[in-house]
Amino acid sequence: MVAFKYLRDYLASCRVLVGYRALTLSGGLLAATVTGVAANAAEPDAQEIFAPLAYPQPVNVYHSGSGAPGPQAWKNHADYDIHVQIDPATHVLSGTETLTYTNNSPDALSSLWVQLDQNLYALGSRASFATPRWLRHHTDGVVIDGVAIQDNGQDTPVSPIVSDTRMQVPLTHDLSANGGKLTLKISWHYQIPAEWGGRTAFSQDRDGEVYEIAQFYPRMAVYDDVRGWDTAPYLGQEFYLDYGTIDYSVTVPKGFLVVGSGALTNPDDVLTAQERSRLADAAKSETRVLIRTEADVKALVDQVQQGTQTWRFHMSNTRDVAFVASAALLWDAAKLDLPPLEGSDAKNPLPRLAMSVYPAEAAGEKKWDRSTEYVKHAIEYFSGKWYPYPWPNAVNVGGHGAAMEYPGIVFDGKEDAGSQLFWVTTHELGHGWFPMIVGSNERRHAFMDEGFNTFIDMYASEHFNHGEFAPKRDVEFAPQTGQPADDIVPVLKDASAPALMTAADLIPEKYRHPVTYFKGAYGLQLLREQILGPERFDRAFRRYIALWAFGHPTPSDFFRVMESEGGEDLSWFWRGWYFKNWGPDYALRSVSYVNGNPSQGALVHVKNKGWLPLPVTMAITWIDGSSARVLIPTETWYQKNDVTLQIPGKQAIQSVVLDPDHKIPDLNRTDNAFVVKTDIAHKDAASAAAMSVTSPDQQH
Repeated sequence: MVAFKYLRDYLASCRVLVGYRALTLSGGLLAATVTGVAANAAEPDAQEIFAPLAYPQPVNVYHSGSGAPGPQAWKNHADYDIHVQIDPATHVLSGTETLTYTNNSPDALSSLWVQLDQNLYALGSRASFATPRWLRHHTDGVVIDGVAIQDNGQDTPVSPIVSDTRMQVPLTHDLSANGGKLTLKISWHYQIPAEWGGRTAFSQDRDGEVYEIAQFYPRMAVYDDVRGWDTAPYLGQEFYLDYGTIDYSVTVPKGFLVVGSGALTNPDDVLTAQERSRLADAAKSETRVLIRTEADVKALVDQVQQGTQTWRFHMSNTRDVAFVASAALLWDAAKLDLPPLEGSDAKNPLPRLAMSVYPAEAAGEKKWDRSTEYVKHAIEYFSGKWYPYPWPNAVNVGGHGAAMEYPGIVFDGKEDAGSQLFWVTTHELGHGWFPMIVGSNERRHAFMDEGFNTFIDMYASEHFNHGEFAPKRDVEFAPQTGQPADDIVPVLKDASAPALMTAADLIPEKYRHPVTYFKGAYGLQLLREQILGPERFDRAFRRYIALWAFGHPTPSDFFRVMESEGGEDLSWFWRGWYFKNWGPDYALRSVSYVNGNPSQGALVHVKNKGWLPLPVTMAITWIDGSSARVLIPTETWYQKNDVTLQIPGKQAIQSVVLDPDHKIPDLNRTDNAFVVKTDIAHKDAASAAAMSVTSPDQQH
């Protein structure tokens, strides 16, 4: 999820400190200038930096030492049959669901816990105190009309215990372990909030109301091998859900369009012959085909519709569903170049499509006319690069601007355009992989959701249309310059910035994008491009996704997979970047020559002043313009903070620069470069033979 309104505040708080040192050779005398501030004063302690790291989640029969699921790993299953109806006159959603829960755990369960997210908006909710923006408007939350346990065709009413956004359902007898099943029947209703509801709301467009409906049904909490029931209250952050098959129906006034997660299973009942024909055309088209046009919408609005229609959808192996409903939406689609689905989703009567729905005022050449192009690229690119997209369709909704993701459907802003529309579309659809496929606990470990997703988004920006919208530069990633190594430095220098391992609800809004999104994504980029290399990283990251697809990995599982598959002990990196807020800081102390003679080679003294000693490139340029690069690996600093490197060469050095391409977030670049300029080009190299170029803090 993103919130562009926070960009201004973040940009105002950022000041990138960069510097450069120039040394001028004039008649054999050296003058040096230094700008900027000193790096961290504390001397790095290798014993602490490289000490063994104890991961939060221990190895056991459920989580292996390689990061893979253990030999007795399990996950519970939640299947739903949901029926809801929206009354536009009252803005009330009412529904019934049959929830079949399978307990695959080794524990018998004496009760079930169900999430009631709409209680977020109730007066006195915990969220209204923890997150002040929820204090302004209120509803009555979810009204539970009835809960019953179904057994042998008989419904036995039970009295649930509602506590804030959770509902506990006591059981008359324990649900048995290792495959026990139980069916709940729940009926409920709630008042749909207006736009202030954000993730489930209605808004007024030119041609009518648009209902963006998510988190709308009682959803099973997760019982896992880490905490048992994970019942963290919903404070407006993200989710943690089990997987299952969901069949759902939506009853709305006739003339409404309903587009939702999964496959529409009754198109003959709700679509016109013309719309079905256009969908068939879209299934063969690489570019968008309009399914419901502006003229179609105008005809519906001008003609009063009588009665209701029920739209039916099916989605398997999913943790959630959401939908949009309105008579005011245009609809276009194009084919997804993906293999046909198999298994239960093979009953999908329609081809796999990239789709967009949006009001007429959002249409335009640089606006939502391109949305489906972006959807198609994101789904196909992520499928080919990381893991196959597992669901029938992918839908982008242009609405009031929730910027929120659900399996198979995302809600973005109707006013988004240009690069912002591309970035937000790609980001929200990228959540299909994190956390919709890889079902981490985003309620607690936000970086495994937003950080991982922002990371894959960054490469999607480079891939799309020869880099049309590259580099990614928005509230989520490198917002100032598009150069992450420079833009992240203020975060690393901020003593108040939380660590990536901080629980999601404890991260202040000021730091949510800079830390969870930006730092979370940039850490993976550093791991890929500076530590493991793309080939090793990509294999390991794909392995992680495949191992934990439709499962519940912990941060420890991720750390272990990347080490095991990547072939490196990365404890120093996890500690510095994820558990701490450390950064690299290198300095060039001096440049001299072997025996004072350039023809015998140079001696370059480098000091490590930072607590995150990333591999760093050193670029050397000689007086004749020739150059070379040396990679200084992390192991250099295992037992020392100073090193003198002997550089072969036959002539005087023109410059030495650490991290010349700004690939790592050096905290103080003012001491990263020595540049020697001669008053007389290439003047008698012998005059430089006795020269020793020294850092100003060593001169007296």
